[in-house]
Amino acid sequence: MRRSLTLLATLCLILVSAGCNLSYNTTPTPSPFSIRFQSPAADSVIAEQTPLEIILVAEDSIGTGIARVDLLLDDMLYQQGTPVDAAAVPVFSVKMNWTAQGLGLHALSAIAYREDGTATSPTTIRLLVGPAQTPNT
Repeated sequence: MRRSLTLLATLCLILVSAGCNLSYNTTPTPSPFSIRFQSPAADSVIAEQTPLEIILVAEDSIGTGIARVDLLLDDMLYQQGTPVDAAAVPVFSVKMNWTAQGLGLHALSAIAYREDGTATSPTTIRLLVGPAQTPNT
């Protein structure tokens, strides 16, 4: 019995000691390969037939760089952008345009690609297209 208690106490001491060596990092690590919408803001409300400038920023700080960016509108490919200066760049900013069409909620998604075809996870924002404003006469 005494041997069992000694063994149990030793085991508990080892577990407590191991637990003291664990560390917890509360600072989030930025993703080295990502894409984001600089504009428009998520959940924006836009009048139908309004031209909308979309700015996407893709970054690849540890890989081969950004070779292409796809913009999807309601899960359908709408536009693509590629760097002009090189086949791939570490930071790629692209402007795209869309004239708001179709009343209701729309999803804009962006995906960045490396030259080897590796893709970021899609980043998606929602936009609400409302009725066009009619001028007062």
